[in-house]
Amino acid sequence: MKKVLLIIAFPFLFTTASQAQLHVGLKAGANMTKLDGNAFSDDFELGYQLGGFFYYNVSRGVGFQTELLFSQTNTKVRDEFSDVIEGAFSGEKKLSYVTVPILLRLNSEGLINFTAGPQFSFLASDDDTVLENGKKLFKKTDFGVVAGAEVNFRPVTVYARYVWGFSDISEFGEKANSQQIQLGMGLRLF
Repeated sequence: MKKVLLIIAFPFLFTTASQAQLHVGLKAGANMTKLDGNAFSDDFELGYQLGGFFYYNVSRGVGFQTELLFSQTNTKVRDEFSDVIEGAFSGEKKLSYVTVPILLRLNSEGLINFTAGPQFSFLASDDDTVLENGKKLFKKTDFGVVAGAEVNFRPVTVYARYVWGFSDISEFGEKANSQQIQLGMGLRLF
């Protein structure tokens, strides 16, 4: 009886194992970011992202993807606040983050797939100035949610997604949450 069950189960196990695959690649793109807060400009500012990704297909329809990206965020202080924090901010600020999105992939191996999940960001550099005297204007972490779509032209992928930041990232009294539009390309290496 055990042999019969094993013979019946073997093709199913082989099919499931062949569908579950790990893929690795590189990606680069543009970030359009704005910080929601009274002290910050309402305009989206251009930045960039570079890094790598890997995803694991549980089936042809579902997979999981994680990324490790270096992401630059640019922002500007509104004119009415620039006098108050001018020495520490001087109008423009470049923030460099290491971001780690953890995404669910739907229709993972199809022409168009959808991704969504949480994103954790860690401040790597905040473009310090001499007048800051070690005072940091932004918190060291950010938490958000990512949702987007990808078009697969194997091995090249074109993606667009939106990131909603839930964390208050400001350290100088004015609450600030980030919003980001990401557009880019990925290259699946294997």
